[in-house]
Amino acid sequence: MGVNLRDLLSFRQIDLKDLSGRVIAIDAMNALYQFLAIIRQPDGTSLMDSRGNITSHLSGIFYRTINLLEAGIKPVYVFDGEPPELKLETVEERVKIRKEAAKRWEEAIERGDLEEARKFAQASSKLTDEMVEESKRLLEAMGVPYVQAPSEGEAQASYMARRGDAWGVASQDYDSLLYDSPRLVRNLTISGRRKLPKKDVYVRVEPELVLLDENLESLGITREQLIGIGILLGTDYNEGVKGIGVKTALKLIKEKGSIERVVEEERLEIFPPVEEIKKLFLKPQLTDNYKIKWEPIDKNQVYSILCDEHDFSRERVQKALERIREEEKVKAQSRLEQFFKP
Repeated sequence: MGVNLRDLLSFRQIDLKDLSGRVIAIDAMNALYQFLAIIRQPDGTSLMDSRGNITSHLSGIFYRTINLLEAGIKPVYVFDGEPPELKLETVEERVKIRKEAAKRWEEAIERGDLEEARKFAQASSKLTDEMVEESKRLLEAMGVPYVQAPSEGEAQASYMARRGDAWGVASQDYDSLLYDSPRLVRNLTISGRRKLPKKDVYVRVEPELVLLDENLESLGITREQLIGIGILLGTDYNEGVKGIGVKTALKLIKEKGSIERVVEEERLEIFPPVEEIKKLFLKPQLTDNYKIKWEPIDKNQVYSILCDEHDFSRERVQKALERIREEEKVKAQSRLEQFFKP
């Protein structure tokens, strides 16, 4: 889930076209979980092929990536590696939450409460190693690059953005800002029309851009102090301090100067030790061993993965692929016109 900094930071709504020509490092695991949660049938059941294999993640990867490519965005997906030891407890807790949600989903189905069923089904989403590998195969067939992080995908994506290999990081979480990404794009993989829970009301979800340096300057804090605020609120590595919200966390950090002094003078108990948590944000495991290159789409391989293996409609897949070809034609024509322009 990551640290919740929404009430602390300022952001601006943008359009997909505003990101045209930009390389965006996408938090792959975050995106896949979003696809598994959102792309479902009315009763909350995941999309499946005729053999009972879940296909929601493939549908999300394919159609959302097509939308991004059509908008001129250059996506590169960044996958998690081994989680830090401090995160294992969080991972175990999430497994428990998903099991409980799955149980309550079944109970809601028995009652015929489709609204509740869908809510608990979304919370029960489970991403398997097989789904991750299938997603990578599909990206390869689509000619879209991906990077395998040694540990946290958001840390690796932020590193790529900070060194200029990507313009920004796309994720629903705010952790990339703690990892020093200059820009965070939220709602990139879920933008569009969405139904509000328990209401027959639909809203338009638009991408949001958060600028790290602009926010740090506005708040009058450093990135290390932002990490301190995150620790007080709670991260993937520690529970937040009970009774401390965003405003109080900001006030304490600015008054005391550092998370260490806040803990000492306020006599707070934070476990694991603050130094260990900070180190995961300031010196995460990273790699320079990656290559970002977009290749031509292998249509036959896309058809094989989606249509032959997982029963996707060949007609729908073909229409989606044609949208990319049309976009490429328009760009090629535009380049020619610019070249011959007097």
